[in-house]
Amino acid sequence: MSRPIEDYALVSDCRTGALIARDGSVDWLCLPRYDSPSTLGALLGEPDHGRWLVAPTDPGATASRQYLDRTFVLVTTWSTADGELEVTDFMPHGDGRADLIRRLRCTSGEVEVREDLRVRFGYAAIVPWVRQVTEHGKPALIAVAGPDAIVRRGPRLEADQNTHVGTYRLRAGETVFLSLTWYESHLRDPGPIDEELSLEKTVEWWREWASRYSHEGPYHDAVIRSLLVLRALTHEATGGIVAAATTSLPEQFGGPRNWDYRFVWLRDASLTLSAFLTHSYVSEAQAWRNWLLRALAGDPADVQTMYGLAGERYLPERKLDSLPGYQGSAPVRVGNAAYRQFQGDVIGEVMVALAEARDAGVNEDAFSWPLQRALVKFVEDHWHREDQGIWEVRGPKRAFTHSRVMMWAALDRAVRAVREHGLDGPVERWEALRDRIRADIDANGYDPERNTFVQSYGSTAVDAALLQLPQVGFCAPDDPRMLGTVAAIEQDLLFHGLVMRYRFDQDTIDELPPGEHPFLPCSFWLVEQYARSGRLDDARKLMDRLVGYANDVGMLAEEYDPVEHRQVGNTPQALTHLALVQAADWISRASGEQPRGGRRGEATQTRV
Repeated sequence: MSRPIEDYALVSDCRTGALIARDGSVDWLCLPRYDSPSTLGALLGEPDHGRWLVAPTDPGATASRQYLDRTFVLVTTWSTADGELEVTDFMPHGDGRADLIRRLRCTSGEVEVREDLRVRFGYAAIVPWVRQVTEHGKPALIAVAGPDAIVRRGPRLEADQNTHVGTYRLRAGETVFLSLTWYESHLRDPGPIDEELSLEKTVEWWREWASRYSHEGPYHDAVIRSLLVLRALTHEATGGIVAAATTSLPEQFGGPRNWDYRFVWLRDASLTLSAFLTHSYVSEAQAWRNWLLRALAGDPADVQTMYGLAGERYLPERKLDSLPGYQGSAPVRVGNAAYRQFQGDVIGEVMVALAEARDAGVNEDAFSWPLQRALVKFVEDHWHREDQGIWEVRGPKRAFTHSRVMMWAALDRAVRAVREHGLDGPVERWEALRDRIRADIDANGYDPERNTFVQSYGSTAVDAALLQLPQVGFCAPDDPRMLGTVAAIEQDLLFHGLVMRYRFDQDTIDELPPGEHPFLPCSFWLVEQYARSGRLDDARKLMDRLVGYANDVGMLAEEYDPVEHRQVGNTPQALTHLALVQAADWISRASGEQPRGGRRGEATQTRV
């Protein structure tokens, strides 16, 4: 039986991450990168699909857990009938290795511990060849299959068919380290590390990174945890930011809405850059911009909505038979066919993010501005094309209003680059097309009878993506048309007070069975809209509710089921956490406080 999604906590080395359940089982781990095949995959099946359980044998043991302050080092305290055990889980940062370390320390009495290790490479398709060895008089277990190898160090385990188990007793003051290290099977085992020193350095690194955030506004703890999540999802070497740590956690339990989010969506990464800039993480923004320039290099006509962590372009989607899916939600997918879609809004998101980087002092170079000019030329040639939109619908293409607005934003930021920063470009031509697109949206993307912007041209439906119009400066938050749009969203898209992306029971656009739950980023966008349009009490009320949906260690998934009171979808979700940060920032501003950094969308809206 799959555990609730909110039962999981993440530990990360900023290259990959492990999801650890409340019961002490590591149920998801892809090595050495987030987008690598799973080594432990029980999250999408059963224990025999790969897990690493470490927990007291006492069936009555209870656990509480928390991260060490401002880190991704997880501490779980177990209380048993005979004693207390502290388990510290972490992935060492900065050494270029791929290790997961578990420190067991008995703090009182004595505790008997059971360990259960089931390594399953290749998304649980491969049971490795395992052998026991002795290193410097200490036991080690090596598992090998194809290109992958794992060495587990710690007390000796015994084979039980395709499982390795062990039971050992710790007394007060005793400490045991367990480690799992991945390496390429054709190379030598990288050898043990100094676990205590590695723990100390990892804690120090996370805390130094977090210390650059000093704002003390409301929702401070939720904001800093969200920023830490965004950093954990940013690949240390490449600068790519994955949308989530997981694949195929369902948007509909038992249904087919199961997608692989372990890639870099230009849209999500651009918004993450904005969050980093607002909170003075300029070096992270610079790293992401460099990733972006490398990924986009080439013909702008080939721009994709998403890429691999290093900018890989070929992300074919396939269905796995080796994993049955979370609570039977099938199929399990790896890769994502949306990489082949045309989503017109993406270039706008990129141009807005690069404009914010420019405003924050990240200098343009001989590569970055010519590339942006090429992107704008693509907008000039293709702004009128129908697309699959922000929600990557797999039905027919449409003229989505949000996509057209983002095309407008791309031109607007190009104009600003020339007018305000002295860069070169045909600014009069860009201004003329920007105004033409605005007129087109006003004529076709707005319903005057209902006083609302609409999801797509010719439609009467609304879409939560319309909440982003003020965010990019297309209109003011208190523009009467925007207030009418909010009223329509409140009427059509609220479910138990939370925001659906769009209506699934009317004019279905994605050609999939209905059944999705409220989308948490959209609910945070509504918080922002409330705060920016003078509805501060409504903003705080909804924000309090949304922040309360985080699990005990502050993680949020993609969606939330307000009926069953549980998280839904891939986790932790970058878009959710960055929307939380942005909503909290606008509540602070509406309350008279000012987070450091820029204000997404504010500079332009005052002039339109």
